[in-house]
Amino acid sequence: MRSTLTLLALATVVMLNAAPASAVASDAQQPAAQQPAAQQPAAPQAAPPGRVFGADAGMMFNPIKPELAADFEMVMGKLKEALDKNQDATRQQQAKSWKVFKAQEPMQGNVLYVFIMDPAVKGADYSVAKILAEAFPTEVQALYQKYSAAYAGGQSLINLTLVQAFGPAGAGLEEVQFPVSK
Repeated sequence: MRSTLTLLALATVVMLNAAPASAVASDAQQPAAQQPAAQQPAAPQAAPPGRVFGADAGMMFNPIKPELAADFEMVMGKLKEALDKNQDATRQQQAKSWKVFKAQEPMQGNVLYVFIMDPAVKGADYSVAKILAEAFPTEVQALYQKYSAAYAGGQSLINLTLVQAFGPAGAGLEEVQFPVSK
């Protein structure tokens, strides 16, 4: 796995300082579509794509209310469990390269969690709700309510294309265990 922490840190700073609020969307907080006053019968549409990457790597920024960070981390623990027990080859690939980081510094009074997918599984859906529903169909609604309530703002998704890799081939981040706050 490539070491991308420096590049991702720079991208984080740029993203947090440059992204307009309208660019922020989330599988936790997706805005409802505006409907015209008079509607024609709608043609059947394919399900909208979820949280999908089309690049070498990807990141998602998750601003979380400090008082609900423990709930968010609990759901991340359930997400890890869901990915660990999923037998689907795509989900197994996602689990191998998906890491969750917690920023040490507050971001506008909130806690910032960053999902890093390196490499990203191109075309795979990273929607937390869908992955939880696959593993915990009877619990997914309660888990999703905790997950979505924890957000202080929308989730931002960024596709990253590798421009330069420094260091020996295969050097990268070591396995990180996600601590769950209690």
